[in-house]
Amino acid sequence: MPVPRAVAAIVAVTLAACASVPGSPPPAPASAALAPSLGNFSVSLSVKDLAASRAFYEKLGFRAIMGDPAKNWLILQNDAATIGLFQGMFPRNTLTFNPGWDRAAKALPDFDDVRDIQKTLKGRGLALVMAADESLSGPASFMLVDPDGNPVLVDQHVPRPAK
Repeated sequence: MPVPRAVAAIVAVTLAACASVPGSPPPAPASAALAPSLGNFSVSLSVKDLAASRAFYEKLGFRAIMGDPAKNWLILQNDAATIGLFQGMFPRNTLTFNPGWDRAAKALPDFDDVRDIQKTLKGRGLALVMAADESLSGPASFMLVDPDGNPVLVDQHVPRPAK
């Protein structure tokens, strides 16, 4: 399709030109460089029928890596994509981050603890709809909602890393 390529080329040239023009937008704020590491990412899907959803995603090439169908949940992966299927657990599809876990749900030796991430985000003015108990050190989670109403869950399953 020649139009999208032409549009992409024009946008790229315009952005490159603007970067060198006095008065152009400044680079990303310093706080972006200090962004907390949110951990392993997945999309948690609120499904009506776990078996039907599993069959559908397996046809797309996903495979179950963990979960308990008897408890209405499964985690599936395909290449770099991870999805969770949750029947009756979440009211909406949810963006999920797991501090302290690698992609295979193995504990990492060093990571940003969920309570430290929570403090950082609250300090940036983000409102939480569910908060982690900051007096504890074990597994914990918090949730916020993006401007479009999408839930964002930061869910840590391992203890705070030793420092």
